[in-house]
Amino acid sequence: MAGRYYFDTMAIPSTIAEWSKFYRYDDGGEISALHARFIAHRYPPHSHDYFVVGLVESGTQAYTYKGTRHITPAGQVFVVNPDEIHTGEAANERGYLYRTLCLSVKFVAALTRDLGSTANCLFLKGAVLAEPALATALRRFHLSLSSRHPRIESDTLLCEAVTLLFDHYGDSPHCPTPVRCEREVVRKAREYIEENFIEDLSLARLAKLCSLSPFSLTRAFKVGTGLPPHAYLDGVRLRRARQLLDRGEPIVSVAMSVGYADQSHLTKRFKRVYGITPGQYRNRN
Repeated sequence: MAGRYYFDTMAIPSTIAEWSKFYRYDDGGEISALHARFIAHRYPPHSHDYFVVGLVESGTQAYTYKGTRHITPAGQVFVVNPDEIHTGEAANERGYLYRTLCLSVKFVAALTRDLGSTANCLFLKGAVLAEPALATALRRFHLSLSSRHPRIESDTLLCEAVTLLFDHYGDSPHCPTPVRCEREVVRKAREYIEENFIEDLSLARLAKLCSLSPFSLTRAFKVGTGLPPHAYLDGVRLRRARQLLDRGEPIVSVAMSVGYADQSHLTKRFKRVYGITPGQYRNRN
């Protein structure tokens, strides 16, 4: 966890109903955090290549995860495994305030090895966790981070929180990522999207590649990955956009480099999926 932590210095006016702040904990992009209040904002079905651990501070959050809608009240924690399709929204009109911790697979693997695990595919059990000790540990870390406390303090609190989480809810009997069990045709379509995401891809083009009708491909693709092809393409583009932003690339050039028509298209989709704008993600001290 060597390195500095960065944070978005955007002020949060009390008159704004919805807001978000993004924190980058390390230079390598292994750990980050989001603190936000959402009312109308709804995350569309999407997935991440990292673990998400969310602490709801007030209000009530809801999300669909592994085919089930879950409700997270204040004081409880929700989790999402890498590559699992999920949504996210307020459970009612009052909205919710929450803090999320994003952990790379690499970081979690290193930590669990230190804990004595030999698992190659560790994941988190459950969805909404009613665990007061875990909620307290996560809150202590987040407050240390946002208050710019000494790095050694934040490091210690982070390790305590994540260790508690995986000690109680980590498991590894199998790898839950659905894409490894998909049919060959879906694998071919995914690989083509990932290699050609910059292009203006069409469903007809993908269907022809896979020797299926557009309808059949869409149905098979959603069964295999949990997403329709266009949403999967968006996910690939946004992950690449994050990598380019991490390198300090200008937002307008990032948008063009990943296949969006302009910066506004990138900003709109980035905010929908991550809850923050590309500018918030990139800015750092």
